[in-house]
Amino acid sequence: MDLTTALDARDATVCVVGAGGKKSTLFALADRLDRAVVTASVRIPIFDDRVAAVRVTEDPIAAIEAAESGDWPLGLVPERDRSDRYLGYDTDTVGGIADAAPGATLVKADGARLREFKAPGDREPQIPSNADVVVPIASAHVVGEPLTEELVHRPDAVAAITGREIGDEIRPADVATVLASPAGGLKGVPGGATAIPVVNKVDDESDAAAARAVARETLYRADVPRVLLTRLIADDPVVEVVE
Repeated sequence: MDLTTALDARDATVCVVGAGGKKSTLFALADRLDRAVVTASVRIPIFDDRVAAVRVTEDPIAAIEAAESGDWPLGLVPERDRSDRYLGYDTDTVGGIADAAPGATLVKADGARLREFKAPGDREPQIPSNADVVVPIASAHVVGEPLTEELVHRPDAVAAITGREIGDEIRPADVATVLASPAGGLKGVPGGATAIPVVNKVDDESDAAAARAVARETLYRADVPRVLLTRLIADDPVVEVVE
């Protein structure tokens, strides 16, 4: 199964959350979809080199209407925050972008500070009400590592969801518990949307074994159609689909 099919992404509004592969998911989908829009409801690192064009604008609908054939995939952001990142739009604006876009709208909907695993904060995620697909992501590389800030964004929140202690070894069941939790990976998923979890950075058979264990536990704990095992930097990013 190819990535766009596995994530039900064609002509959909896809919001990515979690840690360990959000931006890679956005750009892998954008490269494979016709006339996709890449945007964000939170801060996003500069990504001009990953799309055909970026428009920094308070009127994203006009930018979509003015886009030419060479502008796709098109990045839309409201403002540059610092030299290395853009701000995101509010969720109502992102919803309007999705309604106006001619193809898929791909949305970064929370932050992780470059960690491999996370639980959302009080004001996260920022998902528009018309989202079709929400993709909670975690990295296979956290399995077997300690629950600390080195690899985990908001380890205290992860500990609260899983019942584990700071410093404990992260087990596949812990990753699955967060991905499947309404306080974790499923937080803020609109009623009409489908959640499709992803375990990324499956680089070798050890990672694959850990990721399969995460996937099985996630399917047991949550009403999701499948869990993807991915290596999103690969030409063929889907390693396995667990259903």
